[in-house]
Amino acid sequence: MEKKILVTGGAGYIGSHTVLQLLLGGFKVTVIDNLDNSSEVAIKRVVELAGDFGSNLVFHQIDLRDKPALEKLFASTNFDAVIHFAGLKAVGESVQKPLLYYNNNIIGTITLLEVMGAYGCKKLVFSSSATVYGWPKEVPCTEEFPLAATNPYGRTKLFIEEICRDIYRSDSEWQIILLRYFNPVGAHPSGYMGEDPRGIPNNLMPFIQQVAVGRRPALTVFGKDYNTKDGTGVRDYIHVVDLSDGHSAALQKLFDSNIGCEVYNLGTGKGTSVLEMVDAFEKASGKKIPLIMAGRRPGDAEIVFASTEKAERDLNWKAKYGIAEMCRDQWNWASKNPYGYESPDSSN
Repeated sequence: MEKKILVTGGAGYIGSHTVLQLLLGGFKVTVIDNLDNSSEVAIKRVVELAGDFGSNLVFHQIDLRDKPALEKLFASTNFDAVIHFAGLKAVGESVQKPLLYYNNNIIGTITLLEVMGAYGCKKLVFSSSATVYGWPKEVPCTEEFPLAATNPYGRTKLFIEEICRDIYRSDSEWQIILLRYFNPVGAHPSGYMGEDPRGIPNNLMPFIQQVAVGRRPALTVFGKDYNTKDGTGVRDYIHVVDLSDGHSAALQKLFDSNIGCEVYNLGTGKGTSVLEMVDAFEKASGKKIPLIMAGRRPGDAEIVFASTEKAERDLNWKAKYGIAEMCRDQWNWASKNPYGYESPDSSN
């Protein structure tokens, strides 16, 4: 019997890439997404890329806070596990609109967990974030590091992790894997799927991409006086396809072993500076990226990268791609889809 997986936020950037991997892996997948920060076009493209497996995908436009809609879905389908991506994710916006983030991310998750429990579906992979480490005192970050989120977005991830730990303590039938992502970049190698943020991008790569295709005049680099190799901040960038594979590995772990509530970092274990990333993107695209050097952004850490030993050991997973491939695939997506999933006349 093919296992049935519910993917929340499956029309988003990481969600859509993971849904494709699951379909190709022989799973039946139901996606729910409220399309607040994603596009139904992504789902259509997943179906096309999945070929014969595309018929195993069902999509519903549902907001996680809509409990009756969620209950109706669980009553109609017997899910074997849930991968939970759905949530708002812009750090700056979360500082300006904390209640929006707490309402969407935490209440949405609590509603999902209540319905899962009521219908006896107690296997969960949760999309957490390296933001739960705050500003780590040292690197690489191991899963045992103290947790200290520094903005409302990061706190929603941290609170949800704590909720998951509490649920497991209260009922050992739950099996939960918390995946702490570092910095997802890149796109599907076909150039047919990628990241398509609404409005001004919050992350480095989509911003570089929009400069490269002529949508923005220059990239602002925040901070050039950090204690790093070239003075710019260092992060652990991970190819979105590697990240998707990490979810497949986590799901397999839930089915193969009696895991309780475990946490894993997903990163490459290597740090790359902003200027190194810009240089790699210029090489991949053949485009010059004009830079504006600005002061440090409040709340930005100097150097953050992952220790990935635990995921390599327990999940038998390791990132395969380096920054050259990340930039190559990002440019392939950007050059084919300069306005993301929408056409230019409908873009903001």
